Order: sequence, then C-alpha cells, then structure tokens
Amino acid sequence: MQQLKGLILSGGRGTRLRPITHTSAKQLVPVANKPVLFYGIEAMAQAGIDEVGIIIAPETGGEIRAAAGDGSRFGVKLTYIVQDRPAGLAHAVLTAEEFLGESPFVMYLGDNLLQGGIGDLVDAFREHSPDALILLTPVPDPEHYGVAELRDGAVVHLVEKPSAPQTDLALVGVYMFTPVVHVAARAIEPSARGELEITDAIQHLVDQGRRVEPHIVQGWWKDTGRLEDMLAANRLVLDTIAGHVEGELVQSQVDGRVVIEAGARLERCAVRGPAIIGAGARLVDCYVGPYTAIGEDCEISNAEVEHSILLARSVVRDLDGRMESSLLGRNVKVGRAHRQPRAFRFLVGDNSEIGIL
Repeated sequence: MQQLKGLILSGGRGTRLRPITHTSAKQLVPVANKPVLFYGIEAMAQAGIDEVGIIIAPETGGEIRAAAGDGSRFGVKLTYIVQDRPAGLAHAVLTAEEFLGESPFVMYLGDNLLQGGIGDLVDAFREHSPDALILLTPVPDPEHYGVAELRDGAVVHLVEKPSAPQTDLALVGVYMFTPVVHVAARAIEPSARGELEITDAIQHLVDQGRRVEPHIVQGWWKDTGRLEDMLAANRLVLDTIAGHVEGELVQSQVDGRVVIEAGARLERCAVRGPAIIGAGARLVDCYVGPYTAIGEDCEISNAEVEHSILLARSVVRDLDGRMESSLLGRNVKVGRAHRQPRAFRFLVGDNSEIGIL
C-alpha cells in the first residue's frame, strides 16, 4: 500500500459546547492545557503520516490556521481545505479529494480523542489492505452515533443515529479509506438532515461488495463535543501525565502528579493531582483539586477549584464554596462582590448554565 495521507475534520460549529464555541473553534478548546485538535495531529505524526489536510470552516479557519501553523512543530506538513458549509463527513471527503488524490488516507474527527493513538490501526490497514477500516466501540447510548451491525466479523449494515439501534457498536471518529470512498460519496444522496453521511458512503461500499473491516477499540475514546465529555477527556489525559514543577512554589504544597509550568507562581496554595497549572498562572491562598487544568496566565485567589478546566487568563476570586465540574472560557471572571446589599449580578451568553454556590 502506498504512503497514507491524513485528513482531520475541524469545521464543525460546536453547538453543544456553546457559549465557549461562540468565540472559539471547538477543536481548540484545551484538554490538559492542549487543544483537542493537537492530539489528532500528533496521532498522525506518531503513525508516520507526514502529509495532513485539515478541513476548516470559513468562520473558524483563521483561528485554526494560527494555532496549528504549517505543521512543522508536529513533524508534519499541514494543508488547509475550506469546506463552505457543514454538509456531512462524506461531503468533507469530497471537498478534500484534490488534496487526497489517489492516496489511501486516515480520516480523524478533530474533536475526538483516542487512547494510544492510531499507529497499530494504520499498521493493520497497511497489512490487510481493505477498502475501508472502521473503528467501533460499545456505547450506552448508540442512538447518538453512527452504528454498525456485524455478521461473522464483517460489517453488514451501518446507520446514522438510529432511533432503534440494533447494536451498541458506535463508529469512533477515526476511519481509514482507499480512494474508492470518493466514488461512494458521490453515489449517495443527502440524508434527512441534509448531509452526506459517511455511514451511507461506507454502506455503499458494503453493498458494492467492497471489503470493509471493523476494529473494536480496546482503550478509551472520547468525542469532546459536550461539557461532560470535555471533563471526562481531561480526567483521562491527566491520569497519564508525569508530574514536574518548573514554576515557583511559595509556602505551597503539591501532592501527587502535578505539572506546574514555567512562570507560574503559587503562594500558600495546596494542589492535589493529577492537575496542571499553566505558564504564568498566579495562585494565592487557594486549593486546586484533582482533575483540574488551569490555563496560562490564569489567576485564582481565596478559592477552591476541582475537576474543572479554566482557559487562558480566567480569574476566580473570593468564593465561599468550591467550584467544581466547570469549564471557563478565556478571560472569564468569577468572584464575589463585597457591596451591600448582597445580590447576584450576571452577564451571561446564550445557552449558558449557572449553578449557585
């Protein structure tokens, strides 16, 4: 099999992560202080794929270009491909056809995380040379995913978000294809939601007698499209970190696997890992609990934070209780005013959720 190319889809609007994604691409929301998108690019590089196309939307493409650059920092060459509208994964494949040419390729959803990378999967694809290889994992809510039915170890039927799933095997956001998928994508019609579904394209390959191999994922996989998924992915990644302290500790205690990046300063603080404190952060008289990622240049004082993600330059001050299971965007300020009479005062965007301490 000839050299594989990579295709990362990074054009979705991220409606389930609003209001964060009103101002930032969902693929750039960080997990353990690294944008989700970067995990996919690194997985490509580690699998020996050095030509990677990234599907971007007109609205967020500039931000993604600025963040990932030309790919040299990852050891790959990045090519950006604009998809004019979010018309489905198979539409994205057709949009990238000129870049992909006659190469087999790996398609990776840019807001997904897969434990252990894709090296073994790419090796299996090269060795067995199927027309397509799909990754599957059992899920408790298959009606929210593309679902596959197998017979004697072979894929026989796929359906996108079925109302009555026949199996619990969901398609993970990593696919491997030969160029025949372009023909399949042109042969299908838009679904009821107006999109060219990749499940329909794969089903077309099955119906044409093409060889579609399934691979059951053994480790964890996360689609980070919702708050609870982001927090779960943050937990899973933080569980793999090795602690090291490069910042400054002043009368502070660090327990467990904690990363404190250069330029961070902690005064009279307690941090219990796994956790990560970003570069330039300033923490005073606070507690940071397990599974917390504090972004660069954040400020926390007289507060407790646990099981949360704080993006760059967020500020948390003077909380009477512990903030937990939260995701704060960039430049967010959370604190208690000391005016009288005491009252709650909010400036909140669409689709937000607030829990009062």
